[in-house]
This record gives sequence, structure tokens and C-alpha cells, in this order.
Amino acid sequence: MKLDQKIDEIFSNARQNIEAHAIPGAALGIITRDGERAIRVAGHAQIEPEKIKLTSSMWFDLASLTKVIFTTQRCLELVDAGKIELDVPLFHHLPDLRQYDLNAVERHLTVRKLLAHETPLPAVEPLYTLGQDAETLRAYVLQRDWPKGAAVYSDINFILLGLLIERVTGVALNDQKLPTGLSFIPPIAQSVATESCTWRGRVMRGEVHDENAFALGGAAGHAGLFGTIDGVLDHALRLLNGVGLSSSLMAEMMTPQFNSRTLGWEINHDGWHGGEGHSPQTIGHLGFTGTGLWIDHDRGYAWTLLTNRVHPSRHRDTGIMALRRETGRRVADLFKAQ
Repeated sequence: MKLDQKIDEIFSNARQNIEAHAIPGAALGIITRDGERAIRVAGHAQIEPEKIKLTSSMWFDLASLTKVIFTTQRCLELVDAGKIELDVPLFHHLPDLRQYDLNAVERHLTVRKLLAHETPLPAVEPLYTLGQDAETLRAYVLQRDWPKGAAVYSDINFILLGLLIERVTGVALNDQKLPTGLSFIPPIAQSVATESCTWRGRVMRGEVHDENAFALGGAAGHAGLFGTIDGVLDHALRLLNGVGLSSSLMAEMMTPQFNSRTLGWEINHDGWHGGEGHSPQTIGHLGFTGTGLWIDHDRGYAWTLLTNRVHPSRHRDTGIMALRRETGRRVADLFKAQ
């Protein structure tokens, strides 16, 4: 398949959104298991305070793609290495977690439950408004008696996993070794702008958009990772070819755990954000800034759509969900036709 001859039609919908000023810019990448890839880029990396054209070498704030590209991956690598276990209570690895209440629910959660968002912890809490330094805020996260409720998709789950990774590896997230094209500290001049933040008083560029990740030191288990489009595609290619994880853990990562969630990822289901027409063994994830990655393991392809839809503000309708679904449907049609 010559992807480079097919990708323009798939990307045309994103171009129309850019021309309609719904989103500033977009990058689409498609890759196959044998390594063939095609990339298209259009629009601007920044429109305020000055316009900067988007190029394929620029770094996107991946937002919640951090959860799967970094945190899920690193947790499973640590399981493979025998450093942590999926089904052992967290207090075995974080003995100071809720240390004043040894029967606390948080102490008895497992890595599996956190990865699958199968916990009673809340979706999010504005930790950044507490005004604490990063280390004190990390201590607060460990000691917080979190409100409990029905299981939801939760940033708190992955903030705890980020703290677990730091504790087990002895390396801060900002200093974790990452593959080429992925970084917690991108070059600012080559970064894509996100929001004009009222709290920080500036357009965020090369600094994490997520307020809680920023307050926690710039990197956290739920957000903080940046990537080029090639860096994101390279990660997808490693997963397509089973590189970096044992076959048993790869299979575990693809197995539904709770509702539509696998370990970290969301699996193909009716009405999902990845569009129609992909195989049942397709996984994906979104990032709040306007990013997304989807991987069809059965048919051997992956695609990523990276946008800066929150620039200059999140408080507007960009049509991003419809764009994602239509782009995904066109990708599926391409591979179904083969």
C-alpha cells in the first residue's frame, strides 16, 4: 500500500476544519506494521500572540496520551521486570500511602484497577488551587482521603501511578529515559501552543497545559508528555510489533478489564471516538489538548491525529469529536479496501 498516495483524502476533513478556523492546526500520521508511514501537516502551531506555522518536527502537548504512551507502558515494563505486580495492593510499593489509616481504600487498590479506571476515586480535583510546592502537593496526593463514588475515568488513578513509577525506579518523571520523539521537557521554540492560561497569565508553549501536572512539577502520570508526530507513530509501531513488552503482557493490555477499558487503553466499542469500521482488537486514547492515538492490532495499522484545539482557549466548540470519528472512519475504509 502506498500510504502517501492515500492520506490526502483522509486529511482533507482536518484541512477544512483549519480553514474554517475551528482548530489552528493538525497533523495526521498513519503507519503499518511493516513500517510504512505517511504524515500530513497543516495550519499553525500558534496563532496568538503571533502566528507560527506548524511543521512535522514540532512537539505537541500529548495531554492524556501520557497515560498510555508513558504511564501504562512504564508500569507494564516494571511488571515484566518483576519490580511491581498488577494485583498486589499499592501499599506494598507505597507504604506511606494513607499511612495514618492502614485500612484506607487507597492502600488496597492495585495497579490493574488503577490502569483500568476501576476504582472509586474521583475523575479530577483542582490540586493546583491549593498553592503548594510540588513536593508538598505530592505528599498531599498520597495522604488525601479521596471522595469515593462510582468508578469513572480518573486522572487521580494515574497521578498515583506516576508516583509509584518514581518510587520504584528512583527516578523523577522529568528524568525518565524516553524514546526519540517523546519528552517531558520539549524545546520551547519547536513546541505547539495550547491555551492562553488565565491562572499562569500566558500562552502555554513547551510547558504542560494541564494545571495539576504543572503544579506537580511539570510531569505527572496523567499528563505532561510531549511528542512529535513521528515519536507517537514510533510508539504505535513498537506496540504493533510487540516490541518492549512480553507477549503475555501485550495480550493482557489488549484484554477488556472494566467496561470499555483495557489496561490503560480504551477498546473499540459502539460510538467510540476512533470511528467505525476497525477491528474489535483496536485500542485508542484521547488527549484533552486535541490529540489521539488508535492502534488496530488485527489489521496491523495505527493512526494519530494531533491538534492544538485548545489554542487559544478551551472554551469554544471546535468539532473535534466529529473530526476524530470521521478521520478514523476514513482510515478504516482505506484498510478495508485492501
